[in-house]
Amino acid sequence: MKDKTLTSPANAAPPSRADFVRVAEAHRRALKLHCYRMLGSLHEAEDAVQETMLRAWRGFDDFEARASIKNWLYRIATNVALNMASRSKHGRTMPDRLNGPSTMRPQGRPDAETLWIEPYPDAELESLPDPAAGPDVRYELRESVRFAFITTIQQLPPRQRAALLLADVLGWSAIEVAAVLDASVASVNSALQRARAKLATLDWDARPAPIADEQQRSLLERYVRAWESADLERFVSLLREDAVYSMPPWREWYQGRSSIADFFRAVWPAYRGFRLVPVGANLQPAFALYSLGAEGRWNAHSIQLLALDESQIGAMTMFMQPLAQKLFTAFRLPKVLEP
Repeated sequence: MKDKTLTSPANAAPPSRADFVRVAEAHRRALKLHCYRMLGSLHEAEDAVQETMLRAWRGFDDFEARASIKNWLYRIATNVALNMASRSKHGRTMPDRLNGPSTMRPQGRPDAETLWIEPYPDAELESLPDPAAGPDVRYELRESVRFAFITTIQQLPPRQRAALLLADVLGWSAIEVAAVLDASVASVNSALQRARAKLATLDWDARPAPIADEQQRSLLERYVRAWESADLERFVSLLREDAVYSMPPWREWYQGRSSIADFFRAVWPAYRGFRLVPVGANLQPAFALYSLGAEGRWNAHSIQLLALDESQIGAMTMFMQPLAQKLFTAFRLPKVLEP
């Protein structure tokens, strides 16, 4: 995990602040993804990276050029994320982690108090190298950004989460992780053991059944047609028998093809029409959903995230308003879709 950027022999001139800015900016996207894995929030990840860069700039004079700038930045970012995580008593979650599946339509208002896990735009992952090159890496890039993985690791205590991400996702040694967490190697190994054991008991599928590109394309085309033609039967036929549907910030969620069909059978008649725009999130199929308003405009409705398995849809998450309002901005999507 050695990073030769911004390092120099003992007798060389120390790096300038201009050198530091150039190298630090080169790591910004990777740091943001690391903070997202830590926090489960796209917006908090951005705040964490901003704070990381500010702290690094202020502490530049204490930086030793013999050290790795990459490791130094990750150390700052990890501790910033740990501080942010400590402010929340329960951390971020999803509806299916809070209670059992619902059989009735949502009542009242969406839950604005709970911190919900957010999707991550694929555009932010462009040009990021996959660190899965060393023997210590357990999760490849695609696995480590899947929404199921992000949701699951949020259930780990923050320091265990940090140790797991640094060691098993980034491939750092226990010695390097210990330096970041200001802990002993023994305590890091113990935290890793507990985190891996906990992760093994939680309900998440690391490797869904593969689906060929042509099958996926056909499935998604049928999915879009079902929504845009309001064809409930076609939509339901695309779901796996045990499919899961959730819609944060509402706490209710639904499991099973028939239960999901009952929900949409009740709500679809209230809408005049839909348009779907593919966006991509967490390296999974995703769409921006627009609904037709009374004034004839297509208005931002929600962000859909799909998990495909065995040529069917195994999970569908719709991030609804008011949460979707921030996500449309983060995904650089218009609030009103032009004809």
